[in-house]
Amino acid sequence: MTVHQQVEAGTTIKNHSAFIWSVADLLRGDFKQSEYGRVVLPFVVLRRLDCVLEPTKAKVLAVADKLAGKVDNIDPLLRQAAGDEQFYNTSPLTITRLLDDPTNLADNLHTYLRAFSPGAADVLEKFDLHTQVDRLDRAGLLYLVVSKFAEIDLHPETVSNLEMGYLYEELVRRFSELSNETAGEHFTPREVIRLMVNLLFIEDDDLLTKPGIVKTLADVACGTGGMLSVAQETLRHLNPQARLEVYGQELNAETYAICRSDMMLKGQDASHIVHGNSFSEDGLDGPYDYLIANPPFGVEWKKVEQAVRDEHESKGFAGRFGAGLPRINDGSFLFLQHMISKMKTPEQGGSRVAIVFNGSPLFTGAAGSGESEIRRWIIENDWLEAVVALPDQLFYNTGISTYFWIVTNRKAPERRGMIQLVDARDRFQKMRKSLGEKRKQLADDHITEITKLYGDFTDSDRVKILPNESFGFLRVTVERPLRLRWEITDGTLAAIRADKKLAKLQPDVLDTFIERLSENVGLTETDRKIIANTVDPILKTAGLATAQAKAVWANLAIQDPDAPAINNRKGDPEPDPDLRDQENVAVPTGTITRYEADATGRLASAEYVETVENHLITEVHPYVPDAWIDHTKTKIGHEIPLTRHFYKHAPSRTLVEIDAEITTLETEIQALLREVTDDVE
Repeated sequence: MTVHQQVEAGTTIKNHSAFIWSVADLLRGDFKQSEYGRVVLPFVVLRRLDCVLEPTKAKVLAVADKLAGKVDNIDPLLRQAAGDEQFYNTSPLTITRLLDDPTNLADNLHTYLRAFSPGAADVLEKFDLHTQVDRLDRAGLLYLVVSKFAEIDLHPETVSNLEMGYLYEELVRRFSELSNETAGEHFTPREVIRLMVNLLFIEDDDLLTKPGIVKTLADVACGTGGMLSVAQETLRHLNPQARLEVYGQELNAETYAICRSDMMLKGQDASHIVHGNSFSEDGLDGPYDYLIANPPFGVEWKKVEQAVRDEHESKGFAGRFGAGLPRINDGSFLFLQHMISKMKTPEQGGSRVAIVFNGSPLFTGAAGSGESEIRRWIIENDWLEAVVALPDQLFYNTGISTYFWIVTNRKAPERRGMIQLVDARDRFQKMRKSLGEKRKQLADDHITEITKLYGDFTDSDRVKILPNESFGFLRVTVERPLRLRWEITDGTLAAIRADKKLAKLQPDVLDTFIERLSENVGLTETDRKIIANTVDPILKTAGLATAQAKAVWANLAIQDPDAPAINNRKGDPEPDPDLRDQENVAVPTGTITRYEADATGRLASAEYVETVENHLITEVHPYVPDAWIDHTKTKIGHEIPLTRHFYKHAPSRTLVEIDAEITTLETEIQALLREVTDDVE
């Protein structure tokens, strides 16, 4: 397309967009602003389909009439009659002809809608257009709206498929911004998508500029299809001869309809866009060269819990969720595992994945938890290429900070075994007017700068490049010996009487053996064998069961740091649960983080055992020399403490500076008080 053609196309799109936007003025009062798009967008689709089908209308009607009742599957023949389009309509009506009978407009329009081919009918049904038609009819607006759309020329000769796509995206954007309360759920700001697509394609400039290249891209939570459109546009600029086949799945019926209709209007295969829940109704076959998504943040997956758990337990790593399951109130990692399952193998050329997360997936979940195990799985397989920290307040429905995760199974050689962290939290410009929670945006120079920081792959104050092991840690359990003395006092006797395990005893039995114990008040021993000579005969006479006798001994026991350690039957010290501590020990550099437990439950990795024991000697024993590590409880955890790596210490102000500020404030307050006093007088 020449510069002159681009200018003409831009003017056409702007004029058509303004005209269509004016239809919304008709709806004011009868519809809320947030509902305008539900009326206008499906009518745009309807008018475009009407214009596209006009040249072949007569032929389609002839074929339908000739073969009615004679052919089981007439759909392919009707599509062929429609010029190999993905859709057709077997009604003699058109948008223009509908206006000939104003009295029966609503009924005729319903008849016209039902005559569309299954794919087009599905889109219009998901838009709930039949309901909107009835609502417009009741409000007395149907004839006015249909008349408006009959005036606009959306024939392919006037508006090409590419221009139609741009026009439709512009309308989707404007209606989404108008509906602030729901925009962020299904619509990602375009500048955010541009940066995301840049990072997705960044390693593939040479590959994507090859003549006739064909690649595939899928969005597993595609919303209105913005990411798919921007990816196609980006590739079109890189290589006009390249083709990017896009696929998507969307749960929300209305936004699914918007995305699928956008594909239809661009002349692409709309069957690549499917409706349903990605977890329980996986509609994407794969594998794909690229995967991209901005899934909803912190959304629980309780509705599909059974299906997800069944797949996790029955299929393991042969399914999509083998690495682990996150908390029920945040399905972010389910989306990422789902996307990873759609990657091509390295032998097939591999894939690249980009996903938007909030901060939770970086660190939520202790060692051994579902989240930690998923991070461990990704990092151990050397799939996590980078995490990019973005500014807060970038999205319409949330002001929280967000992050891009770039995951791939075909890292460049220099990136293997490494993870790149990019801090772009302060790269933004303030918006003149907020859109919902969106108060900041990325300017073109910010997108260029962040892309360059990513591509240069060089350590700086904004970029940290760290080995995979830096994100792993050993969660160790530090035990200390149990040290007790046993004593008979008024306090221990009161505790015995109040113990619930002894509540079933007959009152006289309880009273009798407590009375006998009380005869020895003041008796204290650090050797249980000695005090047992006094206590055991009393318990035996009372006829206490084993559990009841243990309860008595537990109440007689008092922790005493100066008492000897209590050993078990094997001669090993018993651990004191109250003194138990847990610490994180860094995984040794240069070791892989995969591990297995041996027959005793200890870590089989000698490097890990040695690292833990060295930590015990150097960091624990100087303070508590009797401590030891219980290796059977050691777990490997993974987290990505991004903010820690970019933390910059700001020295505290001196007392002199603070005192000077207080003096200044006091002076200002006194001055204000004098002004108030003078005004009163």
